[in-house]
Amino acid sequence: MSTPVDDREEYGPEARPLPYERGTDGPRVVLVGVDGTRTSERAGWYAAGLARRQGSALVVVFVSSPAGFAALVPGMDAGAVQRTHDELTDELRRECRRGAEEFGVPVTFLCRRGDAYAELRRAADETRADLVVVGSSEQAGHRLVGSVATRLVRTGRWPVVVVP
Repeated sequence: MSTPVDDREEYGPEARPLPYERGTDGPRVVLVGVDGTRTSERAGWYAAGLARRQGSALVVVFVSSPAGFAALVPGMDAGAVQRTHDELTDELRRECRRGAEEFGVPVTFLCRRGDAYAELRRAADETRADLVVVGSSEQAGHRLVGSVATRLVRTGRWPVVVVP
């Protein structure tokens, strides 16, 4: 079971999304999932550009998925894993601030811990996202089992853009 981490920061000219109704002239809240990979970085920049063109608020969600097998590996330093997570979170926060200034869009950064699919789905519902943007998976096994992107598309609650 994943437990949400209440780690929320807002940047930009109007840090709160505007109260638009869903289904009106384009997305008003664009949610993007990032995890530090190349495809998620491209998804983040795509979502920022889309939010700027549409006049939308941008919600950036970083989900840290703890590797269950890491605790079983002898010699694995849990502190090092946590430090790596913290460094990546700080780097993503800096990118959000920079993007908010560069693009002039309101950006909300959410840091969650748990299953990426469940946390992205929960964040999309909480923020009333009109569009979800994620990067495609680069792992070969996901073609058989299904990636986070595939699971979000199958949910069918929001339009989902999968950036290669």
